[in-house]
Amino acid sequence: MAEPKQGTNTGNRGKGRPKGSPNKTTTALKEAILIAATTHGEDGAGAGGLSGYLLKVAREDIKAFSGLLGRVLPLDVNANGSFTVTLPKDVGKL
Repeated sequence: MAEPKQGTNTGNRGKGRPKGSPNKTTTALKEAILIAATTHGEDGAGAGGLSGYLLKVAREDIKAFSGLLGRVLPLDVNANGSFTVTLPKDVGKL
């Protein structure tokens, strides 16, 4: 039977991605999603680009679109004044 190893076991320490460096897989996936949505557009042939695609999603799947809005809107809004939001009638029921 072999003798157990002696000394400090460093394992896999230091072999990973450096702290603070971007994850290349995540970055590539985000870019691919944006390219696909832009290419698809509102009509499947690229009309309106990315904005067109998002309008299509807003019309056809308001729940998914609301989830997207939740990710891009700031969590804490400190604003004074008033504003008006006008949505197209065909966006869906809110």
